[in-house]
Amino acid sequence: MLKLLGGLKDYLKFQDITTDNAIFRLHNTFTTALLMACSLVITATQYVGSPIQCIVSGLPTHPVNTFCWITSTFTMPDAFRRQVGVEVAHPGVSNDFGDEDAKKYYTYYQWVCFVLFFQAILCYTPKFIWDAWEGGLLRTIVMGLNIGLCHEEEKCKKKKALLDYLLRHVRRHNMYAIRYWFCEALCLVNIVVQLYFMNKFFDGEFLSYGWRVMTFSEQVQEDRVDPMVYIFPRVTKCTFHKYGASGTIQKHDSLCILPLNIVNEKTYIFIWFWFIILLTLLSFLVMYRAIIIACPSVRPMLLRARNKLVPREVAEAIARKTDVGDWWIIYMLSRNMDPIIYREMITELAKKIETAASNSQ
Repeated sequence: MLKLLGGLKDYLKFQDITTDNAIFRLHNTFTTALLMACSLVITATQYVGSPIQCIVSGLPTHPVNTFCWITSTFTMPDAFRRQVGVEVAHPGVSNDFGDEDAKKYYTYYQWVCFVLFFQAILCYTPKFIWDAWEGGLLRTIVMGLNIGLCHEEEKCKKKKALLDYLLRHVRRHNMYAIRYWFCEALCLVNIVVQLYFMNKFFDGEFLSYGWRVMTFSEQVQEDRVDPMVYIFPRVTKCTFHKYGASGTIQKHDSLCILPLNIVNEKTYIFIWFWFIILLTLLSFLVMYRAIIIACPSVRPMLLRARNKLVPREVAEAIARKTDVGDWWIIYMLSRNMDPIIYREMITELAKKIETAASNSQ
């Protein structure tokens, strides 16, 4: 198992230069690795057993297993509320009496591993777009100043080069910030869209899945239906037709055990909770970005919250004399530079910006 999932560790490696937010990384790296891991575990049948085992008399087992797996199996929804061992043999398994409309068919289990893989690609897409747009700009202008132990002469040269860049490109970083915030908003859109399509994938049962699992134990014994068994049944039925010796069509009714659904139900209950957490975090993040854009007065506070060594008047001068894109670059520098070097740099930058503004008047 460790060998199977070992390749995913590269998605979670430490970044010495961060160009994004922790919530952004949770969506793009952790969630991608999580979905890929789930897809691999479900695909690796040697770890979870055979995906389907059907019981049928008078027929070879393997062809029936294959047929029921590639077509579909079904349950009777009204049988989930009947007493197991008395009225029905297993939850959802009863006589259909030829009523096709009463059957609930399950075909999703063939596609789960592919859907999880596709979801992982969608979760990685915002990071892919942002990396292409960012182009290593932050790493280039940091120039190793994230490490405070360096020669004074080297440090002064790098600080001067950084200051020259910021002064030459003042009011030119709005598109940089807008692109990043667009990618953050894209993460929120991705989670909403994925929740919608997962709900469609499970015939409208997914959005309330986690909530029903939490409230299951509080319901009256006679009235409750295990939502995990209802959405991911462990025993289903399958109808197999064949020709008899005289050419008459014979109908064989078989019980099919789906051990893979034990893995599916645990996988998707975890995904449900994780996606709801992500949806909440990303919603707050998008609102937080809207406040940053709409309320310039919060920007000095955020600079000082990131680095307490920055004087209040310096933070206010930076926020007052720069656009939101320049402020964002300066804010991200505070996350990637040694705090003392950053304080020296931003203090000198504020003085030069003030001087340049007064000379232009």
